[in-house]
Amino acid sequence: MKPLTLTAQDALLIVDVQNDFLPGGALAVPAGDAVIAPLNRWIERFRAAGLPIIASRDWHPVDHCSFSPQGGPWPPHCIAGSAGAAFAAALALPDDAWVISKAAAKDAEAYSAFAGTDLYTRLQGRGIRRLFVGGLATDYCVKNTVLDALRLGYAVRLLTDAIRAVDVRPGDGERALAEMAAAGAEPWAGTP
Repeated sequence: MKPLTLTAQDALLIVDVQNDFLPGGALAVPAGDAVIAPLNRWIERFRAAGLPIIASRDWHPVDHCSFSPQGGPWPPHCIAGSAGAAFAAALALPDDAWVISKAAAKDAEAYSAFAGTDLYTRLQGRGIRRLFVGGLATDYCVKNTVLDALRLGYAVRLLTDAIRAVDVRPGDGERALAEMAAAGAEPWAGTP
């Protein structure tokens, strides 16, 4: 694999590395905490280059439509302002990271970091053309974010050692990887 060169048109997008998606959380992704160390290496690389680092987060109201008490598929999780909605303490997000809150309206699901947020406008304002994407979970918020980014014309490097799947149905994560690659995402494994 050839060495990676970053440009002023690159940004790092970290999807939903929040306590409720980590082991012990309300909607834990198996081995979800394994994404933190590789993401921290990417954060270090992007900080050194002075490039944008973006962190999306679920920021749900207590009665969000995706929650099982409201007939949704998921247990209550990532309730705005709660400890479960906080970013993982071990994730080395810089103070100037862009925080993108999504799924904050009770009657709308939003798996993608682009859904109902100002992410696209902010990326356009900075002239970003390529996104490096990692986080949780491969088969939901990562997949939907990557597919939206590709539809919007961004090049996407999918950080395959910095994602993990829920795998509600066995193989969901692998199917999501195949779908993202087929849509044009470039899988990238290893160090930055």
